[in-house]
Amino acid sequence: MIILYCDCFSGISGDMFLGALIDAGLPIEHLSEQFKLVNLPEYQGINVENVHKGALAATLVKLDITEHHEDSSFKHEYHSYHRHLGDIRNLIESSDLSKSVRQTSMSIFQKLAEAEAKVHGTSIEDVHFHEVGAVDSILDIVGAAVGLEYFNIEAVYSSAVPLGTGQINTQHGLLPLPAPATLELIQMAQIPVTASKATVELVTPTGAAILASLATFQQPDMKMKFVGIGAGQRDLEWPNIMRILIGTQEEVADTHLEIETNIDDMNPQLLGHVMTKLFKIGALDVYFTPIYMKKNRPATKLSVIARKEDEATICNLLLRETSTLGVRVKPIRRNEAKREIRTIETKYGKIPMKLKFVDGEIIQAVPEFDSCVLLAEQAGISVNQFIHEATAASYELLKREFFNPKIELND
Repeated sequence: MIILYCDCFSGISGDMFLGALIDAGLPIEHLSEQFKLVNLPEYQGINVENVHKGALAATLVKLDITEHHEDSSFKHEYHSYHRHLGDIRNLIESSDLSKSVRQTSMSIFQKLAEAEAKVHGTSIEDVHFHEVGAVDSILDIVGAAVGLEYFNIEAVYSSAVPLGTGQINTQHGLLPLPAPATLELIQMAQIPVTASKATVELVTPTGAAILASLATFQQPDMKMKFVGIGAGQRDLEWPNIMRILIGTQEEVADTHLEIETNIDDMNPQLLGHVMTKLFKIGALDVYFTPIYMKKNRPATKLSVIARKEDEATICNLLLRETSTLGVRVKPIRRNEAKREIRTIETKYGKIPMKLKFVDGEIIQAVPEFDSCVLLAEQAGISVNQFIHEATAASYELLKREFFNPKIELND
């Protein structure tokens, strides 16, 4: 599984994300050819620079956007034209972009439309896109989708984002930072935020929409293949960059389940019986937790660890043998040490020993407790003494059988 992680050290914008993709290996020629598939005559090309932001090298992207008329009347008409979501949908859907690029692009614009509609108190289809509807922002979003397809990204993750404070001039006039649409996207997607002393815009609506549409906000385990560093347009007191990490993540199947239910209206004497039956039908572990429920009633949380294939059997038993009306089932993964039972001969008789292996080495040997109790009583010695002697005897035997076992003896 190929994944991408956004390290939003100094925020995120569409052009920073695009620059990071190019820096990671997205060919400029491929990106430019994809842009030409969208019917935007204003797009003339893409300029990429290797720059320094502070002490760090990064890739800065500037799109070459031109207007075809220079007279002031056209400029006024051009700048007063605002695209609706339907206009952008028609533009993207009528293009020759691949299906996945079109879907990803529209998913991002849908998030933008929802945020804009909320902050302006209008419907999604009636939203007038201003800054985010400009040609360069449309291309930033399409470019993000193209990059994800190029690298075959299956999942996107992200860090928290820093928020600047202050004000920004927009076509709606002077607005506070973060911009209202950005703040709404952060709230909608529950994007985690961190404080920043910046008095400029660090997270743009386009950047926030990319994260809100695509990202899970956690740092994943991964094997890195590519790193890309995109530069912001401004120079700040710190390197104004965002980084992307592209790599692989092994998909581990959830092989086990945790099954739980809370019980406050059942004779507790029956719980021990239920535990015994659960173990008989395959439960790997069963445990009780004292809790308080509504009306301050003392209650018991019954938890079962089981294999996935035993779900139906265990749930059925819980519903039949307890007073619960329902159980919770959560998939979990279980990493297990190899184990083996060996019978060890002691001067008191034979006793089963549970051996624990890690990487082929025996690292623990524990006598089976019930057998220790039985044989200790027969020998007329304490259980504690018997366990010590049984463990010592098993250690000597195993030391001869296995080369240099590292055994932790239980006191």
